Amino acid sequence: MPLLCIASPKGGVGKTTLTANLADALRRRGRRVLAMDLDPQNALRLHFGVPLADRAGFGPELARGGSWRGHIRQTAAGVALLPHGTVDMAEALTLANALERMPERLTGPVRELLADPSLIVVADLPPGPSRALDLIAPLSDMVMIVLLADAHGAALMPEIDSGRFLGLGGLHGLQPGRLRLVLNQVDYGSRLSRAVAEALARHLGPRLLGAIAREDSVAEALAAQRLVLETAPACRAALDLRELGQAVATALPLPVEAPAAIGAWWAR
Repeated sequence: MPLLCIASPKGGVGKTTLTANLADALRRRGRRVLAMDLDPQNALRLHFGVPLADRAGFGPELARGGSWRGHIRQTAAGVALLPHGTVDMAEALTLANALERMPERLTGPVRELLADPSLIVVADLPPGPSRALDLIAPLSDMVMIVLLADAHGAALMPEIDSGRFLGLGGLHGLQPGRLRLVLNQVDYGSRLSRAVAEALARHLGPRLLGAIAREDSVAEALAAQRLVLETAPACRAALDLRELGQAVATALPLPVEAPAAIGAWWAR
């Protein structure tokens, strides 16, 4: 406990980059954090220095009903990582079918992770509606939706207000306080981006948890397979990430110190 799900209505909004760097920001606040990749693109690992050729992960194990624990790894950043693993189209369909028929193959591991009272689990979900989000949203303490400060983000407001923007599965009926939004890649040099960000902030009110500036340093950190707070701690995006980490930490239930028998159980 607790569980933070990060999702987006569409791809290309920087969701995975935000997931990795937010997990790092929470870890730097003294929390134990596990980043869980539920997106078949298997890109979360790249932010934590996992070699491109290392394609192992727990996704294929879920489809087979195998053990997933051995795929948890500690990263140099101090964040535990559960990579999805590379899957081809046939394997992705097999996994989707398995979760449709046997949802406990995903909810079971998530519940086991949440049994650790000192751990924050940050889950990177696939873009758009997904079975994974449908299954674990009811277990989450917060579902964070990532939007761009652009015309498409503004056009989504009616769908967000109605709750239809990610389907009518696990998010339907989610308590309003558990659904929060973040604006990503805000270009303060663009009049359009600033205007959209200001309009969305007024419209969303307390549902808006934060905004992250668009900066080259974010892309440069990914190119180096490192994290923004490590490579460019003084940039505007790094400041925004720290503020977002504080807002998330304040909104989530406080983890407690783990008993010796529970803490870091994946390391045994």
